[in-house]
Amino acid sequence: MSSESAAIGTSTDPSATAAATGDQPVGAARRRGPFREGERVQLTDERGRMNTISLESGGAFHTHRGFLNHDDIIGKVDGSVVVNNVGQQYQTLRPLLSDFVLSMPRGAAVVYPKDAGQIVTMADIFPGARVVEAGVGSGALSISLLRAVGDQGYLHSFERREEFAEIARGNVETIFGGPHPAWKISLGDFQEQVVRTEEPGSIDRVVLDMLAPWECLDAVATVLAPGGVWINYVATVTQLSRTAEAIRADGRFTEPDAWESLVRGWHLEGLAVRPDHRMVAHTGFLLVTRRLAAGVTGISVKRRPSKTDFNEDDVNAWTPGAVGERLVSDKKLRRAARDAIAGTNVKDDPEITN
Repeated sequence: MSSESAAIGTSTDPSATAAATGDQPVGAARRRGPFREGERVQLTDERGRMNTISLESGGAFHTHRGFLNHDDIIGKVDGSVVVNNVGQQYQTLRPLLSDFVLSMPRGAAVVYPKDAGQIVTMADIFPGARVVEAGVGSGALSISLLRAVGDQGYLHSFERREEFAEIARGNVETIFGGPHPAWKISLGDFQEQVVRTEEPGSIDRVVLDMLAPWECLDAVATVLAPGGVWINYVATVTQLSRTAEAIRADGRFTEPDAWESLVRGWHLEGLAVRPDHRMVAHTGFLLVTRRLAAGVTGISVKRRPSKTDFNEDDVNAWTPGAVGERLVSDKKLRRAARDAIAGTNVKDDPEITN
């Protein structure tokens, strides 16, 4: 199979999907009503310990303090309290998107909920929008984007590694209960594939989570509609700087804005109200810009930072291994892909086309 042209999980007919779910948006049925077999349920015990299980008729959840039959949960409404065979109580809730993202099978680091929320809002991802993204990783951001564009929107995701694409497909189908009608995922390099598959000026939003987004300037400028938003997620200051300078030098985009978000939880117990000792600090930088009309050159800022030369050594210094991230083995990727696919309720995989 050619990695440059393969497509995984092509979109389905929205009307057919809506009919199958009683005219509800895809995935909505899994967020309402009593617990059903195959659903994921979050169990919290009396000490606040949390576990997530997939409900199976006749199954059981075992701990050192007894077992809880899945049949005692199936049919209960969200937020019920159930008791195991020795009287241990469990609070049952459907996992939120943030819970699912942090516990789902993964082959690459996920985009944290705090960043996904910023991307959806600051890139103005709206229902019905036409969006392209790269790379997909484990599908965490894809799920947020699909929720934002809705069943009538369009999300075309590009991923270079087939194992990552399979993991993402499994995770997306698990949370939505099947293929999403707005989603298409393709294998290959974004800058090469997007101009072959998307019409010039037809895309509303571009979301890039990759090593060198500045290499995609021409591709983004080609497919992005005038006024469209391009948002980048990068890990290091040097990547952020080079992307911003490339956008400024190109002239087809507005002056870029950049930021990061930090989340600090709080400990709440009686009078002991204080910040948590741990927090989700730096995960990545976000940089956003907008496409100008054809033939228009962006207004230059009055003061510009001095230009810096970049070479191949700089790019090599930004690889996951160089910045201290643990490299993921092919064996682990294949196992994560199997785990992700096993969590779906779809018996037949979508056709993979060349």
